[in-house]
Formats: sequence, structure tokens, C-alpha cells
Amino acid sequence: MISRLTVLGATGSIGQSTLDVVRRHPQRYRVFALSAATRVERMLADVLEFTPQFAVMTDPQSALALMERLPEDCPTQVLAGADALPMIASHADVDMVMAAIVGAAGLLPTLAAAEAGKRVLLANKESLVMAGPLFMDAIRRGGAALLPIDSEHNAIFQSLPAGYDGDARRFGVERILLTASGGPFRGRTHEQLHGITPAQAVAHPNWSMGQKISVDSATLMNKGLELIEACFLFHCTPDDVQVVVHPQSVIHSMVQYCDGSVIAQLGQPDMRTPIAYGMAWPERIDAGVKPLNLFDIARLDFTPPDEATFPCLRLARDAFIAGGTMPAVLNAANEIAVDAFLREQIPFTAIPTLIESVMAAHEARPLTSLQTVLDADSWARTQAAGRLGEFPMNTEKQV
Repeated sequence: MISRLTVLGATGSIGQSTLDVVRRHPQRYRVFALSAATRVERMLADVLEFTPQFAVMTDPQSALALMERLPEDCPTQVLAGADALPMIASHADVDMVMAAIVGAAGLLPTLAAAEAGKRVLLANKESLVMAGPLFMDAIRRGGAALLPIDSEHNAIFQSLPAGYDGDARRFGVERILLTASGGPFRGRTHEQLHGITPAQAVAHPNWSMGQKISVDSATLMNKGLELIEACFLFHCTPDDVQVVVHPQSVIHSMVQYCDGSVIAQLGQPDMRTPIAYGMAWPERIDAGVKPLNLFDIARLDFTPPDEATFPCLRLARDAFIAGGTMPAVLNAANEIAVDAFLREQIPFTAIPTLIESVMAAHEARPLTSLQTVLDADSWARTQAAGRLGEFPMNTEKQV
């Protein structure tokens, strides 16, 4: 039986890896819809190869450009605007949805897929960070299957016992060990981070990722967001999760049990492995990933994270503990801060300071509705944007 797939964020690294898995298994998967923002050339190539029923460009001008480039006999219908995303995520003809839009923009279509009972392949961690209780309730109400795609959460999912429901004592789970590469500035002091450039921050040593996620990895905010995500996915608290810096990115995460066992998932730093696992679960299929050779690796290192130099991990933990709207505020302030850094409007070291100032000005409110989340998100963006001038750029660059 062929599974029909919508890929939200098709032209990004996760989307392209997903399409590569589809390409390897044409007898199992068919692309129903693709979405992107502005990458017309990449979307054009994907539409011509996979001929989906719908192609959504959230930027209207890009949608027009795509329509003009497609041949007249192409059966794909091009839609413009973010309003079309929930439709292609919840369409009756869709079986599974790869939620790979980065940031808050992925929340509404991912939530629509959950409510419609799809197999949700969750690479958009912001859906859980911003609206964790609402999202998990939508999964339950819709009867959706939720498969984590972030390599760390996918590894935890593989390392937990079948049927794990959050009752750690009954299943013998003692602790979740969430690994982090440490990013490109692992081992540096706060003083050594002054003058860091966007080009340096996006040069991740192990993974090929978009600019925003690469900067989040460099600040450890990505691990903070993953900490929040893990708490919702696996029904635990930050006290149950230990972040471990593992620079080789070979062990993707681990689960520690009460009998002294630690079960780990190892593999190449290639997102096609967790993507293929999520698409085919509970089966396993070829992902096109090179086998891991332990003799080539030779050693595995582990150190605790430096939260004094990289405070974003602490801020994420504080946001989860505060609860309610605070994680949405954390996420929104981070998105504004990272965008400003990439535009060279604020220095790298200002990212956590800006986020913390916005969080300090916010009084967390209960998540009573999706509108509560959206209002908190909007408020935090306005607050963060209004504070950018407080953080002048450094004149001295790091080398």
C-alpha cells in the first residue's frame, strides 16, 4: 500500500532528505503536496520530479514565479500564501505529514495535521515548545501518530521500551540523556564569543542545517528547545533529562534504566536515518545512509554543557518550569534575536541577553486556547524587536 505524503518545508534540508527517502522507495510513498517559502528553483525541480497534487509557496511572488515556470501539462496546482498550509496538511488524501517548517510558522499546519489524525513526522520542535499541552491534546483527540524526527528525540524513541507512556517507574526508566554536539564554539569562554560573525555561527561541525537552526546550535538554544520538546514527547520534567555534550554526534541520545543499563542509538549524523525510521515505523527501510564504522570513530567524548557561557539552555529550562505562555515567549524572542544577529544588527553574545530581558518582562498565562499562544508570540516579537537598539554591534571580529 502506498502512503501519500505532504512535506511542509520541502526545500529545506529536512525536506530534501525526506524526498530522497521517497526517491529510494517509490513503491511505498507518493508525494501529495509540497510547500516552501521563496526557493522557486528548488521547488520547480521537485514538482517536476514528483508531480504532487499541490505546491504551496507562502510568498505570493514566488508562487507566481513557480506557475510561470511550470510546463502547461504539469498537473500540479500551485497555491499562494500560508493559509493554504493547513489544507495540504489535513487533506483527506494525505496519510503522513513531514512537519519541517522552521520556527513558529510551522505551528498551524502541524496542528492541523494532528487534529486530522495523520502520522505526524515532527521536525518542527516549535509546535511543542509554543503550544505543547494544546498540541499533545490535538494528537490524542485526532488519533494521530506522532513520530519525532529530530535525531535526538528519534533516538530516545528508539531507546525507550515499546508502549512507554510516561510511567517511568513501571517501565524502569530512570533518566533520559539528551546529547548535544556543543556547536562550533564548544570550549570557548564568554569573552571569546565577542565578535563572532554569522558565517562562523552557521558553520556547524557535524550537521548540515539551515541558518537559524545552526545559530540555535551555536548558542545551545536548539538543545534548550529540544529539552522542552522531550518533556512533552516523553511525559517527563527537566529534572528527568540530562544534557550531555558529545562532540562526535555519533550517539544521538540515550535512556538510562534502573538496573544500571543505558541504551543508546548510534549512527551517522545524517537526518535520513530518523526520517526513514519515522516514515516506515515500526518497520525499518534503507535510508541511503553510510553504515557506521566504529573503528573510524575510535573514541567518544562526553562533557557537561557550559551553561554559564551558553545560558540559552538555562533559559529554556526556566521557560518550561514557568509554563503557560512562557515557552512561546522564549521561542519568539529567540527567533527575533537570531534573525537580528544574522542581519548583523546585534552581536552573538546579545542573543541570550535579549531573550532573558523579554522573558523577565512577561507574566506567564495559562494556555487556554491557540489564540493565547499566538498573542504571546506576537507580544514577544514586538518586545524583542523594540529592544534591538540596546545591543550595539561589536567592532572587533573573532578569527
